[in-house]
Amino acid sequence: MGMTDPVADMLTRIRNACLARHRRVDMPVSKLKAEIARLLRDNHYIQDFAVVDDGRHGLLRVFLKYHDGDEPVISELKRVSAPGLRRYVGVRQIPRVRNGLGMAILSTPRGLMSDRDARLAHVGGELLAVVW
Repeated sequence: MGMTDPVADMLTRIRNACLARHRRVDMPVSKLKAEIARLLRDNHYIQDFAVVDDGRHGLLRVFLKYHDGDEPVISELKRVSAPGLRRYVGVRQIPRVRNGLGMAILSTPRGLMSDRDARLAHVGGELLAVVW
């Protein structure tokens, strides 16, 4: 049986791995998860990610990032829009997470974007998650 919300599963795995101070975490791969990992890497929330061929469907391996080797860079990771309740925002309603210190991840008609990129491109979309 398939998962109802694979994005929430990804965010929960990353959150749990940060709390357990793991260096990396593996999860089933998808294009959406790889794009979320790319956004997290480009905005310096994770060190890197890799798509690993395991002989079946593949794995997404996320390498986590820590301050001074102890405190995780990601202190909060929340799913906003869920399959049961989608949350769409216009460009004026895009939230400023922690007054610009955090990041919102949006699914827009131009692909996945951070809140800053969506404001610059002047597009709204589905508010997937917030990170700080």
